[in-house]
Amino acid sequence: MKIGLLSDTHGHLDPKVFKYFEACDEIWHAGDIGSGVLEQLVDFKPTRAVYGNIDGHDVRVACPEHYKFRCEGLKVWMTHIGGYPPRYNPKIKRGLQLSHPDIFICGHSHILRIMRDPKINNLLYINPGAAGIHGFHKVKTLVRFEIVGREVKDMQVIEIGSRAAGVQ
Repeated sequence: MKIGLLSDTHGHLDPKVFKYFEACDEIWHAGDIGSGVLEQLVDFKPTRAVYGNIDGHDVRVACPEHYKFRCEGLKVWMTHIGGYPPRYNPKIKRGLQLSHPDIFICGHSHILRIMRDPKINNLLYINPGAAGIHGFHKVKTLVRFEIVGREVKDMQVIEIGSRAAGVQ
């Protein structure tokens, strides 16, 4: 299963996303989607998404706050505001300790970070950074990877350009 992961588009979907996610089987969006983006993604590929703190009623009706699912042989938990190892949001940390996902994905910080947490089942933590034009990040980023059985392979960080390049 080839996955394209992004977050924090804030209503701006760079056309390069379609190029970089062309070979993906699914797209996962870790929140702060913004208006009009979800529809474009769903029309392009099967999409799993969570709502973020800036998302309005339309996105909140279409997407959960927390999305827990299996992909291939792995348990995945995706939410928008989660913190990062070992500085998780307290409610999230307790949930991670109880549910033991293999992959934990969140957005919100606009800081790209991929790491293992040896204290919680050696889970793989992924924050894809921000793909939109709003925020303090300087470069728009995406993450692409494969899940084969119980293994995550071919993890790629993709820079799609300057945040300021999309500002009008």
